[in-house]
Amino acid sequence: MSNNSLRLNEYLVLFYRIFLSFLFYQIARILFYLFNQSIIKINNIGDLFKFCWYGTAFDTTALLYINSLFILLSILPLTINTKDGYQKALKILYFVTNLIFYATNFTDFIYYRFSQTRSTKSTLDVIKDESNGFSLFFHFLTTYWYVFVLFIVCAYLWVYLYNRVKVKPHPKHKLVPYFLFSLIGLLIIATLAIGGIRGDFKHSTRPINMVDAYRHVTIPNHGDVVLNTPFAIFRTLNIKKYEAKQWVSQDYINKRIKPIKYYPDISKTEKPNVIIFILESFGREYWGCMNEDTNIANFQSHTPFLDSLSKSSLIFTNAYANGRQSIHGMSSVLAGIPSFLDAFTSSPYAKQDIQSIISVCDSMGYNTSFFHGAANGSMGFLGFSNILGYKNYFGRTEFNNESEYDGIWGIWDEPFFQYMGQTLTQQKQPFMATLFSLSSHDPFKIPEKYKNRFKEGHIPIHKCIEYTDYSIQQFFEYAKKQDWYQNTIFVFTADHTNQYYYQEYNNSIDRFAVPILFFSPNNKFNLHGKNTELAQQIDIYPTLTQLIGYNKPIRSWGRSLVANFKDETPRVINSPGNVYQFMQGNYIYVFDGSNFSGVYEIKDKTMTNNLKDLKNDEIETGMNDCKAFIQDYVYRITQRKLNQ
Repeated sequence: MSNNSLRLNEYLVLFYRIFLSFLFYQIARILFYLFNQSIIKINNIGDLFKFCWYGTAFDTTALLYINSLFILLSILPLTINTKDGYQKALKILYFVTNLIFYATNFTDFIYYRFSQTRSTKSTLDVIKDESNGFSLFFHFLTTYWYVFVLFIVCAYLWVYLYNRVKVKPHPKHKLVPYFLFSLIGLLIIATLAIGGIRGDFKHSTRPINMVDAYRHVTIPNHGDVVLNTPFAIFRTLNIKKYEAKQWVSQDYINKRIKPIKYYPDISKTEKPNVIIFILESFGREYWGCMNEDTNIANFQSHTPFLDSLSKSSLIFTNAYANGRQSIHGMSSVLAGIPSFLDAFTSSPYAKQDIQSIISVCDSMGYNTSFFHGAANGSMGFLGFSNILGYKNYFGRTEFNNESEYDGIWGIWDEPFFQYMGQTLTQQKQPFMATLFSLSSHDPFKIPEKYKNRFKEGHIPIHKCIEYTDYSIQQFFEYAKKQDWYQNTIFVFTADHTNQYYYQEYNNSIDRFAVPILFFSPNNKFNLHGKNTELAQQIDIYPTLTQLIGYNKPIRSWGRSLVANFKDETPRVINSPGNVYQFMQGNYIYVFDGSNFSGVYEIKDKTMTNNLKDLKNDEIETGMNDCKAFIQDYVYRITQRKLNQ
């Protein structure tokens, strides 16, 4: 047999091995869908196969990145390529690199339920901030053992099929024809690899990225089936998160978005204390008071105390989160900075002077504190709280009682809420405190002593919601007895949503549906009633600046929810990870950063009737307002103008 024929055999074996990686990525894609089919609705098997076909381009890019060294070592003319030792080394390289990245797909079988997007670099940034990473990993393996078993089965089958086809051993080489044939093979394979990594051979076409997955679908989360997790990670490693745009004039931005707002102090009252509760995963779906007008059959509330508190509060029943993860909620609620593709807090621009409710309170002589019962530094909260300028941080270290540790995340909500109350009682007024709750988080555990009180609901998180609601009630029982209570404004919202039970909340829009509630025992703040206008987390910061009597202009993309200024339009903007969702007036707009792929009536939350070809003045204004918002957002972040 000639040298050329034997080299050809090596190439065919190489293509077989790469083909195996494509095969198992398709298996992972189908499993990803099966694990998340309650969230990702696909009409028929034909559509699923279509998404698998479209996904091949994204698999190609990811697999070529992963296997680049393996491919290179397989085709270099080293004359020892077919020897047993060399082939064993290639096999080890192949499976170490492939299986590490392949495992990220399996992680998203579960994590997607909470993040609603394929994991990206920002997900890795969140994980690296966790000091209890080993505990979380062990919890994942034990709780979702079946995912680990599936991975082992796939890996075993992959190794078995790899071993079925081997390269043939070379006889003595004729070096000149061997190297000439190898050079031709190297050039051909290199050309194919370059095109595969780019996703296209056209010179004028940019390399494919995550947003390209959404060209093939009409429902946004179908794009997550087209994608694979390693691709999402690779494409966000060095992404230009904030690319400047010039769609509209600055005059248009000043008129329609009004990034600089002013709410004159008309109350002239004593400075109130402020306590902001950012409740982990407390989606609007779980609150009875937020669902009185939804007409959901057999609706069951899991927030009895907050429902009772709402009767003497100002509540917003049409409010939405501006991000998908806990750290997104922190920047949105406290600084009015939403997160879209990636968390602002993980970007290179996070470390800058940021105007926020913390800086406003600091300028007015408040004592500011952040409370979170997890290990100090968890979720990146400690770092970002330092950027925002909190004077105090209270975490699991300061609580200093491991008997109340839940074994996974941190201190149970009830004792930690009491700890916050007692700590605030010792502080000088006025104070501004933020509590980020913890217990309503996967693995959805509650203290053993409450197992018979808070029963397993329709979904695991229900019992945790009830436990945290009870913990808030116990906090209020303590707070009512303190001299600071009467002059305090309380704010309740969620960082993001989590598990859903009612199908009415199973859509791309309501996966961001969170509550907003303002309460004060002091009637002079007039925090009463129900408001059904669009509201969002970034509205909380400007609302509080008005309520505490800050009499200077502020930088804010949100609006005060108590000002009722006619020239401030109710709107909502967020992102499932790859497109912008913008709500305003009568329409929902889906924008990929270049084009509007969808326009839907505001009531069409499942986004089934695309009206993007409908032309009217309101739609044109909505599109321009969406662009104006993003344009000013990028400008102020990149130009470090978040303090003006």
